[in-house]
Amino acid sequence: MNNLALNIQDLCKSYGDKQAVDRLNLQVKRGEFYALLGANGAGKTTTLRMIAGLLEPDSGDAAIAGHSITETPMAAKQVLAYVPDEPLLYGKLRPMEYLEFVAGLWSIPPNVAQPTAQDLLERMELWDARDKFCESFSRGMKQKLMLAAAFIHSPTLMILDEPLLGLDASAARLVKDMIAEFIREGNSVVMTTHIMEIAERIASRIGIIRDGRLLAEGSLDELAHQAGTTDGTLESIFISLTSA
Repeated sequence: MNNLALNIQDLCKSYGDKQAVDRLNLQVKRGEFYALLGANGAGKTTTLRMIAGLLEPDSGDAAIAGHSITETPMAAKQVLAYVPDEPLLYGKLRPMEYLEFVAGLWSIPPNVAQPTAQDLLERMELWDARDKFCESFSRGMKQKLMLAAAFIHSPTLMILDEPLLGLDASAARLVKDMIAEFIREGNSVVMTTHIMEIAERIASRIGIIRDGRLLAEGSLDELAHQAGTTDGTLESIFISLTSA
């Protein structure tokens, strides 16, 4: 069985004269937490949006659990969950209604969707807000509801763009614990973040991109070796590699 959750091959995307993603090659194994780091404009979000099917690549391809995003996009999306950096909700829906709506998009029967949605709201500590409209939620609450929606159809690969943005310490710990459990079950996560200590603590492997290309990749120790630094913090390694 193919051991790759994600296999990106020569992926390219440009906006006019700017090459946002330039022949990117990257692999993520099943059961792996992969942190994708880069400065603003490095191509992280463009890459994630192409994987999620929100942007069409100019060339190249990516396979999610063996399903090509260009040749078999529906099959690829079936095993994928994507959480953008800005929560996108229907403000006039209540949280249970929103999760049941998302479940319906995945053709999950109501008798399965309802208890699953309730369990997710309870785990995300949103159950007490079940009668409130989403438009009244704080940014952190919206972010947690988006994450709950990502779990609703039991994906095997989760793409998270700055998932902890707007969360307080307690909520961030809750989300990290749920992601860790997701990984332990054999699933995979690709995450972008500007919080280096988060990537340093919880990522199995880290990739650093610059100008749309993979600059360096590996564990923290492997990245330190590539950077030629004795300071083992990811922040110092990142600065050393991207400023060279």
